[in-house]
Amino acid sequence: MTSSRSLRLLLVANPGEVHVGAHLLAAARRLDIPVRLVDASRALSANRWINSFCYHLRGHRPFHLHRVSGQVRAEAESFQPTVLLATGMAAVEAEDLSAIGAMGVRTCNFLTDDPFNPFLASRWFTKALPEYSTVFNPRRANMDELRAAGCRDVRYLPFAYAPEVHFPEKPANPAEFESFVSDLYFVGAADRDRIDYMATLIREGFRLALYGPFWHRYLRTRSAARGIANAVTVRKGAAAAKIALCLVRRANRDGHCMRTFELPAMHTCMVVEDTEEHREIFGPDGECVVYFQTGEEMIAAVRRLVADNGARARLADACHRRICAGGNTYQDRLVEMLR
Repeated sequence: MTSSRSLRLLLVANPGEVHVGAHLLAAARRLDIPVRLVDASRALSANRWINSFCYHLRGHRPFHLHRVSGQVRAEAESFQPTVLLATGMAAVEAEDLSAIGAMGVRTCNFLTDDPFNPFLASRWFTKALPEYSTVFNPRRANMDELRAAGCRDVRYLPFAYAPEVHFPEKPANPAEFESFVSDLYFVGAADRDRIDYMATLIREGFRLALYGPFWHRYLRTRSAARGIANAVTVRKGAAAAKIALCLVRRANRDGHCMRTFELPAMHTCMVVEDTEEHREIFGPDGECVVYFQTGEEMIAAVRRLVADNGARARLADACHRRICAGGNTYQDRLVEMLR
């Protein structure tokens, strides 16, 4: 990596504690890299009805996109970074990216979502993508599409974990433990392809804890919905669960996800959706995790592990060692991006 003294990083990201942007910001500070943040979440309106209007009727264009993009350009002019790093569909328009690149700034994007996902796709971002010097992509399924869209340099780079956020933390006392306890724990949105999995688990009698948006909207999953989780809730929920379920986001064509690395760092026994990337990360079935491809396989794996304390402990230990042995933190990813 170039000497940190010669680096100046402009980060365009959501700085919320469970978001990738916050993890990259913390990593830059640990590396003693001068860094300035533009909060990309400010492109959204404070009014959820306006956001809904923009999502459905303005082609997923954030209400304050132009204003925040202009702020990014102004920050680049004043801060004079050597690298701009945006996360996902951060609010930087093509014209401003082009102008920032003309200043001699290397412009990069860590593409947290699939821009061709029909639930997220937007013309403004498709237009902006080719203006990035490099796109770091944590999914292999859309690499050719990104190149076809005009991206000059596309590189595979997996998600990671943040040691200051993702670590084992038990509930403080028995009463708190009881409020978090579950057979099976999942953190993520209630995507439609996930509903059947969760409803089947509930019907089979497992005590399920679902953290994330929209689970309460569905009658079949409402009983297990536990709301949006902050970082402490995520850690304590993991500690009080017998098993954590790791699902990819199919609309994003993911081969792995953020939880792929976060759950092992929290020392959790995992039942994992079987993908090529997951097997590359965790090794063969039963070594660190148990895989499944169908709902029936998932139910069988959960039933077996819920009843086997020793197997759960062995898998959690092996998975924690494999991921936390080195090279899988967001600091490692930032070093790779800046190399």
